[in-house]
Amino acid sequence: MTPRASVVIDCFPDSVRRYREGYAIVAIDVIRATTTAVTAVCQGRRCFPVPSIEHALPIAARLDQPLLVGELGGNMPYGFDMTNSPAELAARNDVSRPIILLSSSGTQMIHNAAECDAVYIACLRNVSATIEHVAERHKRVAIIGAGTRGEFREEDQYCCARVAAGLVERGFVPEDQQTRDVTRHWQDEPVQCWLPSRSVEYLRKSGQLRDLDFILAHVEDVPATFMLKHGEVVLMPVSE
Repeated sequence: MTPRASVVIDCFPDSVRRYREGYAIVAIDVIRATTTAVTAVCQGRRCFPVPSIEHALPIAARLDQPLLVGELGGNMPYGFDMTNSPAELAARNDVSRPIILLSSSGTQMIHNAAECDAVYIACLRNVSATIEHVAERHKRVAIIGAGTRGEFREEDQYCCARVAAGLVERGFVPEDQQTRDVTRHWQDEPVQCWLPSRSVEYLRKSGQLRDLDFILAHVEDVPATFMLKHGEVVLMPVSE
């Protein structure tokens, strides 16, 4: 008997190591790393997620006029061009400049997943496209939320649940109780349901609500799939 396809929801960068073999990874950090990465590539930019400043510098040295984009602990590192802001990035017109993207947890998660069988980058902009692409190509899928300060934040739970629910509709079976619980809790909720999140409160207190506005205004507006290939986030051809 052919084993049924399965899906699991997990959280935090270190958890990726559980899924190194046999799984496709869907990496999610709604506020804000994966939203920024998808937005960058949609602009036509190259995008290189990195886990640390030390990883960023040698990549920057080989690129032409890269933008250093990111935050650590909520603060933009010294020498960076801008913080991890999809709204600010979308407003720039220097799209020929590649970005090197650093965040407290999202880009570390993506980096940790680099050795997995396949790594997809998802946010609220491309949930449906990710579901369709992954369901057609993989039998075991791990959807990983980045987590922030030891918490599986509501916005990431919501996005993970949306992807998992779509896979379940296509015949995938949840691998554990957490996956079932998170999916059932969030799958039918409206997108505004996660606004009480501490991540939203941080954006409010730090005067960065335009990123929240951007995220809420760009839901399911990108019918495309993005993967990590050789350290770079790339747009996948429809036929691939």
